Amino acid sequence: MTRSILAATAQLGPIQRTEPRAQVVARLIALMETAHARGARLVVFPELALTSFFPRWLLEGAALDAFYETQMPGPDTQPLFTRARELGVGFYLGYAELTPDGQRFNTSIFVTPDGEIAGKYRKIHLPGHYNFEDWRAFQHLEKRYFEHGDLGFGVFNAMGGRFGMCLCNDRRWPETFRVLGLRGAELVMLGYNTPQHYPQAPEHDHLQDFHNHLSMQAGAYANGAWVIGTAKAGLEEGCELIGGSCIIAPTGEIVARTQGRGDEVAVAEIDLDRCTELRRNIFNFALHREPGDYGPICEGAETRAATREAYTMADRTTR
Repeated sequence: MTRSILAATAQLGPIQRTEPRAQVVARLIALMETAHARGARLVVFPELALTSFFPRWLLEGAALDAFYETQMPGPDTQPLFTRARELGVGFYLGYAELTPDGQRFNTSIFVTPDGEIAGKYRKIHLPGHYNFEDWRAFQHLEKRYFEHGDLGFGVFNAMGGRFGMCLCNDRRWPETFRVLGLRGAELVMLGYNTPQHYPQAPEHDHLQDFHNHLSMQAGAYANGAWVIGTAKAGLEEGCELIGGSCIIAPTGEIVARTQGRGDEVAVAEIDLDRCTELRRNIFNFALHREPGDYGPICEGAETRAATREAYTMADRTTR
């Protein structure tokens, strides 16, 4: 008997800065209902799915705080949880988290079909910069607005399988998928907000969609895992975001994907037992990995952490 789940990537089109949470949640519910009508029991939404991508602006005080969630579910997001439970659909959701003690994280959660939060992830690979840089067409202030994730790459048992999460820039780092693979993740869910234009190397702009799929397909194949990647896409407050939301098999093949850059659902059947095709053969970790020769990957971790902290502090003092 196979362990199959019909799953959906639920891409969002742009969210403008003034769009109310309730309106965004209504769009999420509509996507979930569309996915459910097509048989889906699991829906993956984007990173920072409740608001416009606010790190593109320099913000402070109440203007900044307005983009964060202080509870999950809260008054605005409860309807999504309620509708998911009514439909019997699990979901992944990315959002900005403000903790009771004032910490700020780029966060995702995995919610089971009964409406319970089965897992939480806080983004580890934060891209961008800390200070306002006037040469940029738009800012990317994730290092200013979010702290380094403190939950690690967790794997959660639910819906008959083992599920992992990451967010956006995490997908570009092979270590993300390898750690999740070593912990037995059979499905990796991730959301992203990725600009078409890359200010530091504009000659790569035409490669953004290619690099997006390349990183996720490689992560799936090298770890024998399914991957669902979901975009917030389209022209959002003057910034064009790529689409390409997709579902990728453990073989690295894209089995379903969206076609445009608006609100859209793509659905595919995920047979979790297919992970063994790779894990018993080419990528049999127990037989073929050679961790004794991988020392440079992790050596000096404490030194790098100290360097990162020193850099961050130096950057902040130049404000």
